[in-house]
Amino acid sequence: MRQCLLAVSVVHDIDMLPTDDGVIVVSSTDDGVAVASRRDDGVIVASRTDDGVAVVGVPDIEVSLDDIANAIGDVDPNSGTARLRAYRWLAARRAIAERSLDELAETARPVGLPIGHELHPGASWVRQRVLGGCLHLGLGFAGLRRDLPDAVVVVPTTVLAAAGIDASPWWSAATEYLENMGALATTRWRREPRGPLRPMGDCDVITLLASAVFRGALCADAGGMRAIAAPVRNRGWLDLSRIDPAFAQSAAAIADDESRGFPRPVLLTVDEVTMVSDGGRPAEIVLRDPAVDRAIWLRDVLYH
Repeated sequence: MRQCLLAVSVVHDIDMLPTDDGVIVVSSTDDGVAVASRRDDGVIVASRTDDGVAVVGVPDIEVSLDDIANAIGDVDPNSGTARLRAYRWLAARRAIAERSLDELAETARPVGLPIGHELHPGASWVRQRVLGGCLHLGLGFAGLRRDLPDAVVVVPTTVLAAAGIDASPWWSAATEYLENMGALATTRWRREPRGPLRPMGDCDVITLLASAVFRGALCADAGGMRAIAAPVRNRGWLDLSRIDPAFAQSAAAIADDESRGFPRPVLLTVDEVTMVSDGGRPAEIVLRDPAVDRAIWLRDVLYH
């Protein structure tokens, strides 16, 4: 486990002070440069190195090896997946510690993830299970990542628990935000019914599918049930008759783990989101189709 933490510190440039049962994560300034020293009262003092001197006192961020083990899960601690999961946990823990409760409450957002997704932190993170058995909702926070200020970061419950934060009071505002974004996404979709679905506000397409308002609007025009392909989190396609049958599986296969959506099309009703059963070979079906007669589309013209 310590080897994993050392690799995270070196690769992702996270300053850590080793302790007997874990590490202390040193907080950094907005520009990523900090000179840190630990005082007797348990405070890390960070001094900005440019644009003057701004001394910022933040609490020690003590992380135990058990915290890292829970973040890694059952993967090999020396694997790349383990290092990435540990980095996400540490980065979220540091970012949470650097913000006030008012800032966190203001930036709390709903996040929808397929079951088994790489970013899914586990059952303790889930605050709402959408009927259908393939989509979970939990909390994330906008603006936690300095390199991606517009991204919503999924924060595991263990991170909030380690910071002594109870996020339960923020969930009602997050669900209200989701339904508001679902209503705006509905208005946009009615203006462009043939266009792909896109994120609205801080809600990506997968999250929008958890909105009862949005699902109701989509299904109302399709007799109560609608199929959708959402192989990535920021795009969705409703008119499956206009796309290649193998598109959803292929797009999901080539997407990176964080941006991947549903590996197969899903069926929507007003109350449910259900992924279609695995099986069949759509790519083979397309390749098996006979070629169109050349005489139909190719004419004797001067240039082709």
